[in-house]
This record gives sequence, C-alpha cells and structure tokens, in this order.
Amino acid sequence: MNGRHELKHTINAADYAQLRARLRAIAKPDAHADADGRYTIRSLYFDNYVDKAVTEKLSGLSRREKFRLRYYNGDDSFIRLEKKSKANLLAYKESAVLTKAQCEALLSGEYRQIKLPEEPLLMELYTKLHYQSLRPQTIVDYHRETYVYPAGNVRITFDSRVRMSSDVAGFFKPRSGGIPAAKGMIMEIKYDGFLPDIISDIVQINGRSQTEFSKYIAARLV
Repeated sequence: MNGRHELKHTINAADYAQLRARLRAIAKPDAHADADGRYTIRSLYFDNYVDKAVTEKLSGLSRREKFRLRYYNGDDSFIRLEKKSKANLLAYKESAVLTKAQCEALLSGEYRQIKLPEEPLLMELYTKLHYQSLRPQTIVDYHRETYVYPAGNVRITFDSRVRMSSDVAGFFKPRSGGIPAAKGMIMEIKYDGFLPDIISDIVQINGRSQTEFSKYIAARLV
C-alpha cells in the first residue's frame, strides 16, 4: 500500500471561482459527479470514550488512524468502511464494502456481523471495537467537487457545506439539517510521488497557507 501526499487550504468564494476556472482548462471533473460537477458525501466516524482519534490529531502524532463508514449521493446500496491513517507525513487509505444490513448491525451494537476472517479490514475494526472500545461517534455531511489530473495521480477536491450530527442512528435517514461545522471551503490536493508544476502553479493563492484541517475534528469541536 503506497502512501499519498495531502495538502489542504482554506479558501473563500473568490478563490474557488478562480481556481475552478483554471482547473477546468486542464483537468477532468470526477466521472461520478452530477451536472454541476458535485456530489454529496456522508461519513460516520468511530471513536472511543477518551476520544482517541481527536486526541491523536490534535496532538500532532506522526502516526494516527481513524475508521469511518461512507456513502455517496444518498445511495446506501454501496457503502464502504474506510481506514484513514497517517505515517511520516504520508496518508494511507484502506477500504472494504459493507452491506446496509451489516452497517445497521454495527449501529445497533451487533458486531459479529463483521467478524469475517476473509475480510482483514472488517476484522481489524471488529477487534478494535472490543479492545479500543471504538463506537459510532459523529456523522459528517458535505458537498464535494473533484478534478483529476493523470500525471502524479492528482486529485483536487473542493469541500463545502460541511455539517455534522451526533444522531448516529440516523445515518441512513435523509437529512437536510445538521449543524454547520466549518466556514468557507476546503481545497485538498492529493498526489502520489510528485506534484506536476502545472498543478502546483495553478493552486497557488496569495495569502492562503497550508492547513491541517480535519472535517471530523471540526465536527467534534462544534
């Protein structure tokens, strides 16, 4: 499993309009986006009674991890369990597909549904539900717009309308509310071994420094 670089910047509406116009000239929108180039993401994060994931992030640990369930555009027929981890400034992601029934069992505390030795990531979560006391903690919803550039396997994303809810039992319920968890918009640049100069030049904005923004942390600090 190869690590990827991740750069994040908080931007405003004017920055976004400028960046979007530049990127559309050289990069392709995500194939799964709607006619406006956007899609919605709902994630359910796990943490424990001492807020392990929050503490690791805020403490700046070089090695940390978090688990989440995720689906897109309100379509709960395809759900993924994802483990995001950081090690030596590189980001890693592992994923496995879950059924809605397995997710509902998780939310109700029936963990044996994911005790599947042939699925290593599910078994890892099953183990940590018991030995780290991980539990479903917070739902985060947001809109995403993505552009891809093949050289360097680059993905540039713009995340907006970030909202949170602690109603984890409502993970599969349509939600129009929730509490705003972030102001403005977050731009993320993800790439493999190198960032092409053309992309590096495009995403430079005066006065916008790199940030360690985390949507999960923002949601927990609301």
